[in-house]
Amino acid sequence: MKNRHLIDLDCYTLEEINDILQLAKMIMKKPSYYTDSCHGKVLATLFYEPSTRTQMSFQTAMLRLGGSVIGFDNPGNSSVSKGETLKDTVRVVSNYADIIAMRNPLEGAAKAASMYSRSPIINAGDGGHLHPTQTLADLFTLLETKGTLSNLTVGFCGDLKFGRTVHSLVKTLCRYEGNKFVLISTKELGLPDYVKDIIVQSKCEYTEVSSLSEAMPHLDVLYMTRIQQERFNSVEEYEQQKGVFVLDSEKLKLAKYGLKILHPLPKIDEIAEEVDDDPRAVYFDQTEYGMYARMALILNMLDGDEHKVDTRPQSNADLICSNPKCITHAETYLPKIYKKSGNEMFCEYCDHSN
Repeated sequence: MKNRHLIDLDCYTLEEINDILQLAKMIMKKPSYYTDSCHGKVLATLFYEPSTRTQMSFQTAMLRLGGSVIGFDNPGNSSVSKGETLKDTVRVVSNYADIIAMRNPLEGAAKAASMYSRSPIINAGDGGHLHPTQTLADLFTLLETKGTLSNLTVGFCGDLKFGRTVHSLVKTLCRYEGNKFVLISTKELGLPDYVKDIIVQSKCEYTEVSSLSEAMPHLDVLYMTRIQQERFNSVEEYEQQKGVFVLDSEKLKLAKYGLKILHPLPKIDEIAEEVDDDPRAVYFDQTEYGMYARMALILNMLDGDEHKVDTRPQSNADLICSNPKCITHAETYLPKIYKKSGNEMFCEYCDHSN
């Protein structure tokens, strides 16, 4: 596999993504065939913030492939609590593990880790930035329940500003033909401009609305998200946004018969309990599909990989990222790397304009 790390699915061609999805389908159909595929291999899960589905999905995926798992789910129980840098943690753990799945609340953390790791890094979520393996889970769910990844009208509802799963999925669905997007959110939680720019550049269509009921009749897929309290600067800001969008049986009456409802979970109060029993709700199946997608990803990334340190880029700008949640503020030794688009400079870690 030429892409040693999975930081963002942008680094993968559509052919490579489709190959992973096809492998996931094969694993799902004949799981016993892959039981010992990772015998002798070790996965490290480094989770700097809480997770249930993603962490357990990775752990289960590796165990079902015959491998072993090490790691932590609370940095307070590791040397991180003593002040160890991300660089040093990754350098050490990559001596023990063949592949590393990492979640961190700081944006760009996975990219930073990849610069110092001897083993492939998988971005299991970096703050409100990206979540590429959830996107693989979402794509596999759509492929299995809708039969296609093209020509879909997909509604994204809720926290589109901090919703890393939304950012990753929108970016990837833009690469498939004929997809349209309906962005359902408050003004304060709208999709970031850099993701909207990607939609425009890909020549996909999108509309922005503030009413879930208004959008329902037009959707082939509804991707619900929770309002994430942990991403807000204050409880007051969170309280103003929570409970604005709730999917219930009355709104479902407006939807297409073939609608599929996805959610990265956990759900709090944005989906009424009665919706769980509707056949159009596939978010619990989505968690199982995600396990198969991660099994396929692990196999794909470990195929032919050798341990070595990547060449780290040099700083290419004398700038300080204006995003306070960027990893570069906490790990100040990192090279300052930027990409230019038009008249703007974008941080290579968090994609924030400066």
